[in-house]
Amino acid sequence: MTVLSRRLLAEFVGTGLLVCVVVGSGIAAQQLSAHDVGLQLLENSTATVFGLGVLILILGPVSGAHFNPVVSAADWWAGRRLDTGLTTAELLAYVGVQVPGGIAGAVLANIMFDQRAVQIATHHRVTTGHLVGEVVATAGLIAVIFALVRTGRAALAAVAVAAYIGAAYWFTSSTSFANPAVTVGRIFSDTFAGIAPSSAPAFIAAQFLGAALGFVLVGALFPAPAPAERAAADVPTA
Repeated sequence: MTVLSRRLLAEFVGTGLLVCVVVGSGIAAQQLSAHDVGLQLLENSTATVFGLGVLILILGPVSGAHFNPVVSAADWWAGRRLDTGLTTAELLAYVGVQVPGGIAGAVLANIMFDQRAVQIATHHRVTTGHLVGEVVATAGLIAVIFALVRTGRAALAAVAVAAYIGAAYWFTSSTSFANPAVTVGRIFSDTFAGIAPSSAPAFIAAQFLGAALGFVLVGALFPAPAPAERAAADVPTA
């Protein structure tokens, strides 16, 4: 297996397992705490924090543990100036496995909980507040990732990124999808964690806008990349 093939396998598996954690814990929460939405969110967010942290630790050394098209796109954009990060072909390959990985993860979660394998969500989420929440959530995610990289602290990504996502579940109105591949995957589970297909395009657009704003913020705060960033081939995060 080539190095790129290993990286793509890691991105497919990592994105799939991330969505499986999100959807599976959402189904479990809905079953265990049927009449308490706040408790459902606590259960869902707690599982996601731990699952994401573990996935970054395991797969980060292989692919950078992006698991997220906006992270991969930001890595590619940063690398254009520094001659590091993903190439255009690698970016397309990463996104090409992240999205189907997310769908596979949702299907796996459905099967584990004796649901229909393939479902289409009916949970409509688009409001102005939710879209602003997605912009904020994704901007913060990109800022956390690249701030760590540019200050030579990328080794803290597993803890910092997981902690940020866990917090953003609660302080953003959208519960922090912050990931187009996860958004697409969650279309395929009509459960607590699902998102209706009609809501997904607006969420994804808000995520890319948030990623751009986060990248601009990092450039303003940390204009000189650390030596570790110049030498890195990938952004080690999720």
